[in-house]
Amino acid sequence: MSGKVYLVGAGPGDPKLITVKGLELIKEADAIVYDFLVNKELLTFAKAGAELICAGKARNHHLMKQDEINSLLVDKAGEHGITVRLKSGDPFIFGRGAEEVKYLKERGVSVEVIPGLSSAIAVPTSCGVPLTHRDYASSVAFLTGHRREGKEVRIVNADTLVFLMAVSNLENIVQKLIDSGRSADTPCMLIEKGTHPDEKSVKSTLNNILADSKKHEIKPPAIFVVGEVIMS
Repeated sequence: MSGKVYLVGAGPGDPKLITVKGLELIKEADAIVYDFLVNKELLTFAKAGAELICAGKARNHHLMKQDEINSLLVDKAGEHGITVRLKSGDPFIFGRGAEEVKYLKERGVSVEVIPGLSSAIAVPTSCGVPLTHRDYASSVAFLTGHRREGKEVRIVNADTLVFLMAVSNLENIVQKLIDSGRSADTPCMLIEKGTHPDEKSVKSTLNNILADSKKHEIKPPAIFVVGEVIMS
């Protein structure tokens, strides 16, 4: 195929946090296949006549299944010179980007990945939370708060833990953290819609975060950060 697909990381939400290269490709693209969490303001930079396709996936709400998205990208590569697959955050951080790259390459489609600023890093930082700190944390781990059906969420040994997609499974995650040895008094923080104008956050501890999240009506998408860096 003569067309090429670019997997572009759109960043955490604020449209100004996309990379220069990512924005250039949005402006050049003949077709853009984008996700729900991508800030729609970025689509205003698309050139006249560009095909814009929402292939969003949210919990219990899929416009397209993953295999349909994969097939769509192959079709668009055959129709256009430049197709941008616009994904929130970074394409490879819990974004199924690796699956899409593999599918495209197996079918002879030229593909390139443009890194994006992951919400796992950008959202806590924008709230003034350092994920590492020489007095509190020399290690950080990124985890998914939701896995495929039948698979348990993992808890790893790191000073700071950052969970993506954690809200719907928060009670289970908190219990696993305490069962694994984390003190119930461990500081933690939920950040909803990080870097967006309507961002909302709540600081708490493991033993209080469930009640506090309900009190403040925290909803997806939200980042859950656990560790002493919260109070640093």
